[in-house]
Amino acid sequence: MPERERTTPSNLSPVARYHTLASLTFNRNTPNVKSFVTSIAICSLFSGALRGQTARLTAAPARPEPGAIVRLTLTAPVSRVDSVVSVSGTLAGEPLHFMHLTAGTWHSIGGIPVDVEGTLVGIAEIKRASGSTETVRVRFVLPKVPPPVAQPLAVDSSFTKPLDAETTARVNRENERAREIGREAHNHGAMWTASFLKPRTSVVTSEFGSGRLFNGALTARHLGVDFRGAVGEPVRAANRGVVALVDNFFLAGNVVYIDHGGGVVTAYFHLSKTLVKAGDTVKRGQVIGLVGNTGRVTGPHLHWAARYGAITVNPLDLLAFGGGWYPGVAPSGTIVAKYRAPSEARRAPASPPRAKRNQ
Repeated sequence: MPERERTTPSNLSPVARYHTLASLTFNRNTPNVKSFVTSIAICSLFSGALRGQTARLTAAPARPEPGAIVRLTLTAPVSRVDSVVSVSGTLAGEPLHFMHLTAGTWHSIGGIPVDVEGTLVGIAEIKRASGSTETVRVRFVLPKVPPPVAQPLAVDSSFTKPLDAETTARVNRENERAREIGREAHNHGAMWTASFLKPRTSVVTSEFGSGRLFNGALTARHLGVDFRGAVGEPVRAANRGVVALVDNFFLAGNVVYIDHGGGVVTAYFHLSKTLVKAGDTVKRGQVIGLVGNTGRVTGPHLHWAARYGAITVNPLDLLAFGGGWYPGVAPSGTIVAKYRAPSEARRAPASPPRAKRNQ
């Protein structure tokens, strides 16, 4: 009768192997068997501990206003045998850039669109060394978009009549260029190491989301923050970054766009003079231009705007985070190497300078 096949740990499932070895009568190879059994037991304990814990994604504020910048915190169990190798995510169609803060904790920011109501879901995906993935979500319940509080203005009729087809096409091209700059800001890491600053310390004359009532007609929602200023007064960069665009737009006049990385862009409108050029690296608080009244305006002031990717957000929300939220995000000397300017092939033709208008 043929000898019966000998059952060994190598041809058993991990669970069966563990129970088989645990019941063996130890012989001269006992130390090796003990070591093998111990290693399996330890792995089983770690695996069970991980299964008993789950990752969590939270956000602040929990009920954001339209155009808000939200702060997201991801916590995940730490494992020596199955470490986290990457974290990614999305919110409102834009990437989330999670940065490792402490063991088991990551931070990111995201943008809330100005025109979305109801439910919005943020998603984070955790990938581990074993190849396993875990997806966690945070749910936002957004309030009904409130009607803008009107700010009455008596202006020339040219401000309220519809734009002609050529001008409308120009405005659409310029808006697309701004969105492209926001999308490009996702392609490199955050460049700031300190909190954001207001570009001016003067009084805010028009808040984000307010309405514009021209000659009794509500024409638009104000998607920026206006600061009082006289022609020639300084305008400062809100934080460290690279100048992505200097141009003249129909509505915004002379503009400067700064790419801060990590999806964040700030913009400065209606300047009388620009003091930087595309590709320049600027410091936090550096004077980049002078207050003016170029473009479609009723008087001199600074309009400060911001984007997270292609989403227009309230720039004042940028003041709520900085070095404390993303500590040490950009070692000095790394900006130029990381920055990639928008492709000339994808960029719309530059807008011609607009003829100066009597104010």
